[in-house]
Amino acid sequence: MPSPFPGMDPYLESAEWTSVHHNLTSAIGRRLAPKVSPKYVVRTEERFVLEILDDVGMTRTSYYPDFGVAETKATYEATQTHRGITPPVLLRALMPTPVPHVTLEIRSVTNRELVTAIEIISPTNKRGEGYWQYVDKRNRLLNTSAHLMEIDLLRPGKRIPMQDLLPPAPYFVFLSRVDKRPLVDVWPIQLADVLPTVPIPLLAGDDDVALDLQLALNAVYDAFRYDLTVDYSRPSEVALAGETAVFAQTILVKSGAIQAE
Repeated sequence: MPSPFPGMDPYLESAEWTSVHHNLTSAIGRRLAPKVSPKYVVRTEERFVLEILDDVGMTRTSYYPDFGVAETKATYEATQTHRGITPPVLLRALMPTPVPHVTLEIRSVTNRELVTAIEIISPTNKRGEGYWQYVDKRNRLLNTSAHLMEIDLLRPGKRIPMQDLLPPAPYFVFLSRVDKRPLVDVWPIQLADVLPTVPIPLLAGDDDVALDLQLALNAVYDAFRYDLTVDYSRPSEVALAGETAVFAQTILVKSGAIQAE
């Protein structure tokens, strides 16, 4: 069953996002590899970022499991192993969580030079220390001879730093071409929009190759059966509001994903 939404499915901005992120990265790589061969190869680069969530009072809109406390009564009884010793209350500490980040790289076959990097933005790229780590990595990439594409399909958090004000939109694709910097090609994407087909630049003298983001996302949604785990009868984990909420409700009713109230 396909997603009921024409473009990005806001219900995927949830605990499913880590899975979507990895699968979409792989799907994009598989689509690009035959288009850039034999002069270029497509590879994934994985790194881990340690994240500590700042606020203990996380809500169910969190992308990662909430931190909580143990039930004090049960904990009290379980810790009475030595008479005369005051038992403690066991609470969970904030621990750094290793969060995987995957970058798609297009490299030349001759010298393995990085030609184009494609980043699908993660929640950790948009908040706390993870944001500044990503900005640092981004700045280093922008000081190389590589093109950089950033695909931001997440509404919450900070956007990438821009000198000019971004137009209002929930989703974006950014393309920084080496020969156009500091100018950046920007695709604002509304909830009602089909994800764009975007150009992937290569070395000077070689034509861009086209990447249909919507086809890639559709293939991932269908292949991994996200329709079986996404509950459209409940509010999305990242809340929709105003006109976007009305649009989402209309789409879900029209597609048969939920019943009209």
